[in-house]
Amino acid sequence: MRTLLEQALLAHGGIDNWAKLRHVSAALDIGGAVWHLKGQPEMFQGIELAANLRRQHVAITSQAGGWQGTFTPDAVRIDSVDARATDERSAPRTAYRGHAQETQWDRLHALYFTGYALWTYLTIPFLYTLPGFHTEELPEWKENGEVWRRLKAMFPDSIASHAREQISYFGEDGLLRRHDYTVDVMGGARGANYASDYRNVCGVMVPMSRRVFAYDDAGRKVDEPLLVSIDFRSIDFHTE
Repeated sequence: MRTLLEQALLAHGGIDNWAKLRHVSAALDIGGAVWHLKGQPEMFQGIELAANLRRQHVAITSQAGGWQGTFTPDAVRIDSVDARATDERSAPRTAYRGHAQETQWDRLHALYFTGYALWTYLTIPFLYTLPGFHTEELPEWKENGEVWRRLKAMFPDSIASHAREQISYFGEDGLLRRHDYTVDVMGGARGANYASDYRNVCGVMVPMSRRVFAYDDAGRKVDEPLLVSIDFRSIDFHTE
């Protein structure tokens, strides 16, 4: 009998197919109440993304905003498209010390958060096979008339993400339905990230839509407000 992680890997395209892929490119829109709260309401509308699937390196371009950003765990940088101005920050996670949910962000705060978040979302569940990850199946969960199997993942310190402990929920078909975490850089705010509208891209099943809500002490979704929306307009994987 397959483990939950083995079932999820197979349902999302298989680890052998994933091993052939090196990069991903996409066009997407990100919105939601969080960006208004943080003072960056339109920053990630109409963006283009290019990411390395083997290490945490994400490039984001906003043609409308006139900027190009680069995320790695150790540094973030934003250049104007005309190369006339540059903002950069080393050791970016230290810049959130003392932050609460309502603390305003500058553009580099927002880029770091978005960079690691998108990289995490685009690589789950294959991410959980990397060295340093530890997974454990939790009791089943009932939601939306379905029974979902839950996998707790402990992230290594080498991976920048929301928190060290995160939980993924998988449907009977093995596809990700929901992804729970607390957000360290937002003072421990809770996120229940729902994945839907799956598309087969180069043999990988990818959710083209994500919706993030808070959840209560019982783990139930809080319907309002919609914290984050992510809608991929196009996405492609590359072997080189």
